[in-house]
Amino acid sequence: MENFIYTVLLIFHNIALVGCAAAPFYNLRLVNQRAQFGKKLHYQLDKVVEDTIQGLEPYCWTFIFVLFVTGFGFPITYYAFHGQLKEFDAVVFTAFVLKHVFVIGMVAMAGTIAFTINPKIKEVFSKFSPDAQPQEDMVNKFFGLRAKRKKLCKICFVFSILILAISPALRYY
Repeated sequence: MENFIYTVLLIFHNIALVGCAAAPFYNLRLVNQRAQFGKKLHYQLDKVVEDTIQGLEPYCWTFIFVLFVTGFGFPITYYAFHGQLKEFDAVVFTAFVLKHVFVIGMVAMAGTIAFTINPKIKEVFSKFSPDAQPQEDMVNKFFGLRAKRKKLCKICFVFSILILAISPALRYY
């Protein structure tokens, strides 16, 4: 039964981790494709980009929640069947610490994007219209905020790759 529970946790954990890694990857792809049009506002295109990127936020937070629940589920399952926590050797302990540092970094980046940058982007974009020429200072502010979000998204993507690279050490050492 322990192996079955562990396997179910691992399935959900891996799906959530891939979702967390995929979000910054695809967002970066979308942003890089949009960059081909330069720093000129194209209302309909920019609306699609913003709706897509910001529409993925609930999925990102769901994946992060699933990662936390399943991540705590592993030691709880072991404890439930063995009456103690699993002992770590130095490799596993190092991987464990690094993984959690990267997870905290990833959550910090996602939180900054979701709760600081995206609301500002929404506010600025709400002042644009498909029928009117936007003010240059607002366009500059809009693309400046997007540049900050892109930078944080790149860092988040690196964290997700590092987490994917480190995670196997937690199982096999």
